[in-house]
Amino acid sequence: MRVLEAVTFDAMMARFRLEHPYDEGDEANSNDEAETHIRSAHRVLGGRWHHVRLECSEVLGVVLPWHLGEDGGVELIPRTGLTVEAAASRLAGLGASYAETNPLCAFKLSRQSHATPRSFFLSTEAVPGEDYEGLTTRRGLIHLDGLHRMLAWQQAGRLVPGRWVNAFVAGLSPADVRHGTRHHQDRLDVHPGG
Repeated sequence: MRVLEAVTFDAMMARFRLEHPYDEGDEANSNDEAETHIRSAHRVLGGRWHHVRLECSEVLGVVLPWHLGEDGGVELIPRTGLTVEAAASRLAGLGASYAETNPLCAFKLSRQSHATPRSFFLSTEAVPGEDYEGLTTRRGLIHLDGLHRMLAWQQAGRLVPGRWVNAFVAGLSPADVRHGTRHHQDRLDVHPGG
């Protein structure tokens, strides 16, 4: 992880809303739920936010919370949570049947596999809420927003060593923060507005 800068909550939320507008008419849009997770992380972790770059192999270790597969027939991620790597492996094992049992989740995964890259929003601790209460991993990089993107990018072969992605992380301690001097450019970078 390379820490680029500390950011205010307002600046981070402006970025979130720019990249993830909520559309209540789109049943596959759950950005309102993601915003709830982000606000919980802000409250719990004292308002510390950083804009960072993650090497794609770090993304594979992000812990994903309980996910019913958009109320489908197959629970994709148990209450105890899974890393992106483990969840992607589980998804691959389910194969084509997953689209039949979990059509909305499969649609969201398909839509994200080639969509314009956007930032991930993560926390260093599990946040309050039903999706997070059963996590066995309580600290580390924990998902707040981007579950379908992370899984879709792994399925599409986009999370490969040497590539870097943007993220906003809540709760990095001062000891964790080391400002990077090198910028990594690749096709997964997100630079809205310049």
